[in-house]
Amino acid sequence: MLNALANIAKIPELRRRILFTLGMIAVYRVGIFVTTPGVNRTAMREIVAQGGGFLGMFNLFSGGALEQLSIFALGIMPYVTASIVLQLMSVVFKPLEELRKEGEAGQRKINQWTRYGTIVLSIVQSVGIAQWLVSLNDSTGTEDVVREPGLWFYVITCISLTTGTAFIMWLGEQITERGIGNGISLIIFAGIVADLPDALTNTVQQVSIGQIQPVSLLIISAIVVAVIALIVFFERGQRRIPIAFAKRGMGRRTYGQTQVSHLPLRVNASGVIPPIFASSLLMFPQTLANLNIPGMQTLQDNLAPGGWQFNTVFVLLIVFFSFFYTAVTFQPVEVADNLKKQGAFIPKVKQGKETAEYIDFVMTRITVGGALYMALVASVPTILQSQFHVPFFFGGTSMMIVVGVALDTIQQVESHLITRHYEGLTGPKGPRIRGRRG
Repeated sequence: MLNALANIAKIPELRRRILFTLGMIAVYRVGIFVTTPGVNRTAMREIVAQGGGFLGMFNLFSGGALEQLSIFALGIMPYVTASIVLQLMSVVFKPLEELRKEGEAGQRKINQWTRYGTIVLSIVQSVGIAQWLVSLNDSTGTEDVVREPGLWFYVITCISLTTGTAFIMWLGEQITERGIGNGISLIIFAGIVADLPDALTNTVQQVSIGQIQPVSLLIISAIVVAVIALIVFFERGQRRIPIAFAKRGMGRRTYGQTQVSHLPLRVNASGVIPPIFASSLLMFPQTLANLNIPGMQTLQDNLAPGGWQFNTVFVLLIVFFSFFYTAVTFQPVEVADNLKKQGAFIPKVKQGKETAEYIDFVMTRITVGGALYMALVASVPTILQSQFHVPFFFGGTSMMIVVGVALDTIQQVESHLITRHYEGLTGPKGPRIRGRRG
């Protein structure tokens, strides 16, 4: 491991990418503490601490920006929501579907529309937050949250929060292009792990005063380790389909076949996208309720985090997005066509339509396991925390995002090292950061 870390410093491009990524994350963390003009930060922190539920979840995904009412308070969730809407529309709206099939040029156009959608959603959500903040002045027994409510406060809040979200979106795109790893995922990752030192400190204090017994702490630690091991097991899991290539002699005559490769299909092909999408959608009723849209307040009350309604809808959304996102990003027909063009085939399966059907069948089967795994990991820690009062400071979704993003980033770093003939992060004799055979 030490040799691998030393090798990182020997590769200028990789070193530059890592430093750029860390710099962009540092800029994001500094912006968390820039409060929106006209908001009382102290009163806001008290409200978020007492609120729990959606406020706590929103604050977690925004990296603590909500309790500061930072210019980054909306976080990256408007971008995620806009991505969800466009991907859903690509299934039912023919022009979008054709645009997605155009390759890189079409993807650039979709990304541009996603940015426009992000700005629109940010404006709507910022107006809702401004209205909610003004309403807190009359409902709280503490000092006012908004010092001077009025039209200018709505305008300034809308501009500040929308600009903050646009800047975070730009940071994420810059990390993806010029840094290491997926920028949007790394920003969410940074927001979640920022609370880890405080959580560990609070745990030590609770053990010292006897609020948490040593045996309970041991059980909690064992559960956390088991959940992390389960996440690593499924995130690296693969179903490898054998691929054979035809040997050719003179002319077009075929003399035999040889197996030279595998087609790897990830058990969890959608990564951490389903829990992020599900969490984003479950937060959206809060914004609509702040705008006093009829029925949204009732919906929000029924979907309070920790309740059985919330857990049920959350699990169903994760399963749905697992299949949906896999279907959008993985096209068996295109894979079968590419294999045919390369002269490759799956043994005992005819090329073309039958190959596509076989790949789709295998992908559907392993996606069932991946969807159930994500639903289990995302819901069980939350249920233990709410129903049995087990003091987890991070839910299953947060752990899945943190471990998944960390694995993907480490894999990209290792790919850079191996490409330049250096040892990977796990050493020459240890297992590589790669997929398991399913």
